[in-house]
Formats: sequence, C-alpha cells, structure tokens
Amino acid sequence: MKFSTGIFSTSLLASAAIAAPLTAQRQARQEARRLARANGRESHPPYKPGTNEVLQLNKTSHEQYSSNWAGAVLIGTGYTAVTAEFTVPTPKAPSGGSSSTQYCASAWVGIDGDTCSSAILQTGVDFCVQGGSVTYDAWYEWYPDYAYDFSGISISAGNVIKVTVDATSTTAGTATVENVSTGKSVTHTFNGGVDGTLCEYNAEWIVEDFESGSSLVPFANFGTVTFSGAEATDGSSTVGPSGATLIDIEQNNQVLTSSSVTSNSVTVKYV
Repeated sequence: MKFSTGIFSTSLLASAAIAAPLTAQRQARQEARRLARANGRESHPPYKPGTNEVLQLNKTSHEQYSSNWAGAVLIGTGYTAVTAEFTVPTPKAPSGGSSSTQYCASAWVGIDGDTCSSAILQTGVDFCVQGGSVTYDAWYEWYPDYAYDFSGISISAGNVIKVTVDATSTTAGTATVENVSTGKSVTHTFNGGVDGTLCEYNAEWIVEDFESGSSLVPFANFGTVTFSGAEATDGSSTVGPSGATLIDIEQNNQVLTSSSVTSNSVTVKYV
C-alpha cells in the first residue's frame, strides 16, 4: 500500500510539473492579449452619444445616433455573409483641427455587434491623417478580440476596395479585403477558438470612429464613403441594405455624419 501511494504521489508531482508551465503559458498569453486590447486598435459596438453604454438599435425607419458608428444595420436572423465595395477616400483634419494630431476613420462590413453584442466578425480599412501624411491599413477582427492588420496588401486613395465577411459557423469564418484596382487580395480564416459567439442577427456597412487605448480616436473628415454592391446573405437568400436602420455619429452634441441607403448601396458623408 505504501509503495502504491508513493507511485501515486510521484505521478501527481509529475503531472503538476507538466501542468504548471502550460498554465503559466496560458496566463502569459492572456496577459499579452489584455495589454494589446488596452493599447491596440479595436472596434466596439455602437455607443449612445456621450456615454460608454451600448446603443441597442431597433428595426425602425427612424435614424439613430451613436458616438462611433455611422451607416446601415440590417436587423433580423440568419445573416452569414456581408460584402460591398468602396472607393478609398483621402481623409482630412476636421475644421479647426491640429496638424500635430492624428485623425482617423474606418470603413468596414460586419456581422453582429448590436442586437447581438457578444461578437462582431468584421473587416475593413482604416484611413488616418496627421499633418500632410495619410496612411491606410487593412484589418480583420473578431470582437471582442482586438483588430489585426493584414500584411501583403497596399492601399492608396482612389483604390476600389471590396470587403467581405463570411461566417461558416457561429465561431468560424473568413474576412477578405480585395484591392480591386491592383488585383491583390488577402484573407484571414478564423477556425474557432474565438472570444465571442455570433448570433447572426445583424449585417452592417459602417464608417466608424474606432478605439485605441480604450478611447475613441480623433475623428477624421473622410469626405464620402459609398458602399456599392452592398449585399448580405440571409439563409439561402441575398438581400440588399434597403430597409436597414440608419445610424449616424454624434459627438459633443454635434452630428458629424449623414447616412443614406438604396436597394444596393449605403452612403456615409462627413458633414
């Protein structure tokens, strides 16, 4: 009996020795991701103006306002893919802006994020300006994880960009950015293991004032972004944005955007 106990104790110690490094590795990964979220670029569900409270849209023809989202949101069930094309704008500092401040905005398509707040599968392009320098970044994100930049694709003002998200399940899918003007395309595949589960309740075409370091970045004058060829897959059907709920950005009691929709397009203007 004593011999058996010794073997059992030794086995436990060996298991603990194996488990401890794995536990430490998991903790290190979680901490690294926490720090990256705190400092990195991240989208967020729409806020009520002037708050950090998520705005819950309803299926209405009345325009609604948020601190960070402008565009169109379809509300329903069974949305598994969203796509559109847009021409990359040249961002400018807003009226009265400083040449030493970086101003940004982002154009993207996505699934979920409002009436389902547990996840957003999204992809798009950030455009930023500081002084005379303009930069563009293509990215993908499965919120609540933070955004990751695509590599191997370059974007310039005037390029036509096609953005597509496709959910193969509620925890897997793809995000694709295609530069139609140059013929270059990049795709990221999510193979499960994501932080949040999709509900497939929302399809979106959005211009966003995204977050960095847990606060909204100074919002750029992006001119106009028109999502053309805007489509969502709803079950076995393809639908356009007609009938979507419109949303515009309001900050410091000032409305900064104006959004409109047709049967196959969403237009967002800086005003």
